[in-house]
Amino acid sequence: MKASKKMITLITILFFSVIIFISCNKNEVKTKAEVTNETSNKTMQEMHHTTDKRISLGLSPEKKQHQLMNMRSHLASIQSVLNLISENNFKEASEVAHAKLGLTDEMKKMCTSFNNQDFVKLGLDFHKSADKLSEVLKTKDKNASLQALSTTISYCVNCHATFRQ
Repeated sequence: MKASKKMITLITILFFSVIIFISCNKNEVKTKAEVTNETSNKTMQEMHHTTDKRISLGLSPEKKQHQLMNMRSHLASIQSVLNLISENNFKEASEVAHAKLGLTDEMKKMCTSFNNQDFVKLGLDFHKSADKLSEVLKTKDKNASLQALSTTISYCVNCHATFRQ
C-alpha cells in the first residue's frame, strides 16, 4: 500500500509538472519547491489569464517545431522511465534514461546550438541529470530512483518556467 501511495504522489507531481510546462509564466529559474508551491496556490483559470513573461528563444518556425518535438519526446521518455520503475524493470529504465534523455553527442550538439547561454546550461544540466538518473537506476533502489527522476523533472519545470518557444 505504501508503494501505491508513493506512486500516486509521483504521478500527481508529474501531472503538475506537465501543467507547469504548458502554462507557467515566470521569467526566472525556480526551485522544485517554489514551482510546486506556486502551482498549488494558483488555479488554472488564474494561470491562463496572466501575461506570459517567460523569455522567448526567438526560434524560426522550423527550429521551434523541432524543439517542441524534442521536448515531447523527452516527456514520453520520462513517462517510460516512470512506468519501468513501477514494474521494477530498472535495467531497461536505465537504458532509456541514458539513450533518450542523457547527454549524448546528438543532445550536446542540439543544446549548444541555441544563442541563449542560460538555456544552453539548463539543457546540458538536464541531460547530465538524466545520466545520473541512469546510474541510480542501476542500483535498483526505487526510492533513490524516484528522487533522481524528480531531480531530472525539476530541470524541465525550471526550463519551462523560464523560457518559451
